[in-house]
Amino acid sequence: MSETQEYVPSVIKAEEMDPKFKYKMSKHGAERIMLCFQCGTCTADCPIARFSDFYRPRKIARMVQLGLKDRLFSDEALWLCSSCFTCVDHCPQEVEIAGIVRVLRNLSVKEKGTMPLVYRELACNLLKGGYVYEIMESRHKKRVELGLPPLPKPNLEEIAKIFKITGSLDMLENVKTFEKVKS
Repeated sequence: MSETQEYVPSVIKAEEMDPKFKYKMSKHGAERIMLCFQCGTCTADCPIARFSDFYRPRKIARMVQLGLKDRLFSDEALWLCSSCFTCVDHCPQEVEIAGIVRVLRNLSVKEKGTMPLVYRELACNLLKGGYVYEIMESRHKKRVELGLPPLPKPNLEEIAKIFKITGSLDMLENVKTFEKVKS
């Protein structure tokens, strides 16, 4: 935000709030969200929040508590979390904020059908080659030259089976992607 811009808080309308949403989140592994008392430790310690005016774990936790599902699912900030678990390590209430973000991402993809392009590409690479990043033949040769053991051969059939059983295969085929996430 520039010096000339004024911060204007967005008004929360009652019809935006889903009082049952926090309970739905609890059923998906985010049960400790009810214990968050908004101390702000998660945001103060978050390495992403230090460099982004956009990403705030505390804000995400509060939005879950208030049931602002649609705002959360349309908020690109969900995809900025690096899953470093610093927020979890420092939370005095042991709220699993990183886990909550994971649940929100999964529900967002399931209900909204969108994800950043980079996440789709990483999943496709995993499905295609067994690793999230494509490993070039030159890298394999370099390992041999350095006397390092070869990388383990991934079982692509098992990976495909997991993708199919979890519904990830269908999701990858049907998901819409967006290019840029704010920083």
